[in-house]
Amino acid sequence: MGVWQLVAVGLVMLLGLVGVLVPGVPGQAIVWAAVLWWALTDMTPAAWGVLMGATALLLLNQALKLLLPPRRPSESGAPRKTLMLGGAGAIVGFFVVPVVGGIVGYVGAVYGAERLRLGSHGAGWASVRSVMRATGCSVLVELYACLLVTGAWLGAVIWA
Repeated sequence: MGVWQLVAVGLVMLLGLVGVLVPGVPGQAIVWAAVLWWALTDMTPAAWGVLMGATALLLLNQALKLLLPPRRPSESGAPRKTLMLGGAGAIVGFFVVPVVGGIVGYVGAVYGAERLRLGSHGAGWASVRSVMRATGCSVLVELYACLLVTGAWLGAVIWA
């Protein structure tokens, strides 16, 4: 697989990660389709292993989503911009501090945005709790699954 095709697969995965944050966009399916594209083009055991792992993880995530409360972004009272910043913070945090940084990045970005918007520490934390109750758990679980798939793909590409 050429470098430009790997870059294209990475951009599709990034599009899928952003799609997880936008209601109505099938972010998981986009990330999985990018891994499928890579595996069908690369045809190595590592590529097929990542594809099988991604399939299993994303199917498990679909089952877990049924157990979590549904997304209700409007109930949190936070603007959509805050939720998008939280997702961007999770993506950056995941790669800066592997795996654990996703949670820290999400909560930190939501808190920072809400503290600036509302003007006080107490109001910022109250808003973070509200956002986490309304959307945080389901968004974080879905985003984390997609981030793990993306991280596995990136590891396989770098390792090969």
